[in-house]
Formats: sequence, C-alpha cells, structure tokens
Amino acid sequence: MDLVLQLLVNGLVNGSHYALLGLSFGLIFGTTRITHFAYGPLYALSAYACWWAVAKLGLPLIAGFAAGIAAGAAAGVLSYALLYRPFERAGSPPLVILIASLGLFIVVENAIGIVFGTDTKVVPSPPASLFLLGPTAVTSVQLAQVGALAAIALGLWLFLSRTRFGRAVRAQTDNPEMATIVGIDTVRLSMLVFALGSAIAAVPACLILVKDGATAYMGFLAVFMGFVAVVVGGIGSLRGAVAGGYALGLVESLGLWKIPSEWQSTIAFVVLFLVLLFRPQGLFAGRQ
Repeated sequence: MDLVLQLLVNGLVNGSHYALLGLSFGLIFGTTRITHFAYGPLYALSAYACWWAVAKLGLPLIAGFAAGIAAGAAAGVLSYALLYRPFERAGSPPLVILIASLGLFIVVENAIGIVFGTDTKVVPSPPASLFLLGPTAVTSVQLAQVGALAAIALGLWLFLSRTRFGRAVRAQTDNPEMATIVGIDTVRLSMLVFALGSAIAAVPACLILVKDGATAYMGFLAVFMGFVAVVVGGIGSLRGAVAGGYALGLVESLGLWKIPSEWQSTIAFVVLFLVLLFRPQGLFAGRQ
C-alpha cells in the first residue's frame, strides 16, 4: 500500500510537470494553429540559459530562473518572427509550416550540442530538502513543480479572463478570422502568445535542470509529452491540457506498479494511441 501511495504522489508531481508542458504547448497551438514542434529545443535552451547564469556567471538560482524564462520568451518570439510569420505571409499550408518547425527543431537541438557539448549540465549545490508526508516522501524540487503549476495556471487564468490582451487571445483562439475582422492585431498577438507560452515552458525546464540536469536532447520528451497532454485533454482547451497532463502522469507512474520500469516510456505512446482510436476529440473535450 505504501508503494501505491508513493507512486500516486510521484504521478501527481510528474502530472504537474506534464500539465505545465501541455499548458504552454496548448496555448501556442490553440491560439496560432501552429504545430510548434521546435518548442522542444527552445525548452532545452531555457534550461541551458539558467545553467549558464548559475554555473558560469555565479548568479543565485532565482536569477538563473529569470534568465531561463527571459531566454525562453525571446527564443519563442524569434521563432515566430523569423520562421513562422514569413510562411504565414506567403500563405503556406499547415504541413509546410510543420516541416519548417521540424527543421528548426533539428537545427537548434544540434546547435545546443555543438556549443555546449552533449554532457549533462547540473546546477552546483542544488536544493535537496526531503519532506515526509506520512508513508510518502517528496523533495523540495517536486513541491516546486506542483506549486509552479498552481501559480502559473492561476496567473494565466487571470490574464485570459481579466485583461484586454487575454480576451483578445481567447477571441483569436475561438475564431481567428473573426478576430481579424473586428480589428485585433493577430500578428502582434501571436508574438505575445509565443513569448508567454515559451516563458511558461521555461519554468519546468529550469526545474528539470535542478532535479535531473539538462542535456541537449531533453526537448524531444518535453514536446512529445506536451503534445500528448494536449491531445488527451482535448485540443483547444487549456483546462483539458492540464487534466491531460495529470492523467498522463498518474497512468505513467501507477503503471510502474505492475509494469517494469524500462517500459515506462512506452506508456505515453499507448495512452495517445488509445485516445486517438476511441476518443479523438480528447478525454475532457466535453467539459470545455
């Protein structure tokens, strides 16, 4: 029973991480309709910016997080302005933009490996507090992952529901053509969404850096899990993306109760396959 409880806690922690990835990926995709697979290496770039600030410049960890978030936001804006926007102006079909995104994925991922090397980067003297919650144990970084999701989800909800830009984002998400007709600057709004979504993605990237270290190829798992969370939850629903992330984390963690750990990485593929087969609109699409 203690093992099940620990797996449940681990599932909630991993689910918080996947929910953040789904929230950021879903915000970009839902608003711009761009399948931003280059999200992966930009996520890794945020972690490397945090590592550089802490390990090379000697800044405190909180300043490293700020550097990672700023780098992620800037990279997101540049990816839209320099890659996606020219294709949009040319009227390119979504498949062409998707291929361009995959090309950017390969270029940035390999550039990170060339510049920084392929070894694992770790933060010097990371926080390592351990807390006992009954028969289960969690670390300070795991608690930070859960707290980060709660804070970011609340902040994003307030932004989307209480601000003029947030209402414009919701309008563009619901009907991009109508948003253009009523005078919303969809180009500037897309840049804002890329900046915001990439900044959100930088938070779990920096937390994974502190928890496990960063590698040049860490972005593949991030973009895949973010994509799966969005599809499982229901495309177009940010609440669904969060719910999909938690569902994925719990299924993946509790699956280890009966499945060997070397099969853990296949659970997400199985979940994605089953959802696409039996409920392609997403598990939580009916609750939007």
